Amino acid sequence: MSSKSDTHKFIYQCIDCGKQPDSTEALYLCPNCSKENNDSRPPKGVLRIVYNFFDILQKNILFKDLKKNNFLDLLPIDRIESLPNLKVGDTPLYKFEELDRKKLPFQLFIKDDSQNPTYSFKDRASAIVSAYAKEKGFETIVAASTGNAGSSLAGLCAAQNQKAIIMVPETAPLAKLTQIIMYGATIIPVKGTYDDAFDLSIKASEEFGWYNRNTAYNPLTIEGKKTVSFEIFDQLNETIPHRIFVPVGDGVIISGVYKGFEDLLNLKIIDKIPVIVAVQSQGSDNLTRNIERDNFEIKAGNTIADSISVDIPRNFNMAKQFIQKYKGEYLTVTDNDILEASSILSKNTGLFAEPAAATSFAGLLSYYHQNKLDNNSKNVVLLTGSGLKDLSSVQTLLNIPESIQPTIENLKKLIL
Repeated sequence: MSSKSDTHKFIYQCIDCGKQPDSTEALYLCPNCSKENNDSRPPKGVLRIVYNFFDILQKNILFKDLKKNNFLDLLPIDRIESLPNLKVGDTPLYKFEELDRKKLPFQLFIKDDSQNPTYSFKDRASAIVSAYAKEKGFETIVAASTGNAGSSLAGLCAAQNQKAIIMVPETAPLAKLTQIIMYGATIIPVKGTYDDAFDLSIKASEEFGWYNRNTAYNPLTIEGKKTVSFEIFDQLNETIPHRIFVPVGDGVIISGVYKGFEDLLNLKIIDKIPVIVAVQSQGSDNLTRNIERDNFEIKAGNTIADSISVDIPRNFNMAKQFIQKYKGEYLTVTDNDILEASSILSKNTGLFAEPAAATSFAGLLSYYHQNKLDNNSKNVVLLTGSGLKDLSSVQTLLNIPESIQPTIENLKKLIL
């Protein structure tokens, strides 16, 4: 690690060239590698944040010490008090022993991040971005979003008295747009795809000096998302699971999960990384389909899982590096698989997940049906958003009976 880390809490490091830009200011992409970027492939020059693990190790800090200090030593902010005054993270990890009244041969844990303030995993990233912007004096934060990241940023900025500007593709679900508007953010519908909204938000940041929250563009988003790994490790009594099933679109969430465990590995708190399974919809599989390819190939996305429908996965290169380095696994599931998983999940656990979140559970069910889960192994499913975010996608599952006259005879006809 260079001498820059001696005076700063963290450094930026390019995942492609390995160079460390000499700056303590807000950075997005590597100034050199990003010059090669174009609209036909995922961006080069994504930055990762590296802490001075040597200094932390010298303090003989245990995991419980990191937890006691709210993991501040591993976050890119100076004060915990800079975070929004809302309960972000520390979401429940539920254990279930049966599905459809059948005893499971493995251990099933479900991490329910729909219990964050705006009902989405994205609050973890927005909280860190908001806190950093507060410490650095940025008054306006902009983001492109299909809904969840935008509603998340809008909600947490409302809690911080910050201005949020959210650019969304015009096809974004109404429930998520409603959240954005109710939180008081400025919403900018954009004709075209998420990628079009993404590009416009970057141009706006350059033009107006706004701080940009975009995933796979702002390296702080991964620092927020990695906190889920700390919690899983803690909630499993400082053990790691055998597998974690993660829904994948841009590749930022799975990179965050990897980054959290890698930080613990660098601190010698754990001695290996769990197997992390990337689960994508077949209708938008541009990340998993390209992992083994030399030339990136784009296929237009078409899936009910709008939150993970991405033509150009912006964090592809980092996610690929993590998956290959730590021998991760990946698979795709159909939209029918996702809907079925959503139904099974709701009826068996009382947890109603949006399609993108149910994708990870569909992945676990696929492994289960193929007998790929060892007996008594610990398996975690990451649920990233509430089903109330997108009610239209599950309409085909609903069968609401005709209303009846309020008599016992008519009631018997329905229930007996």
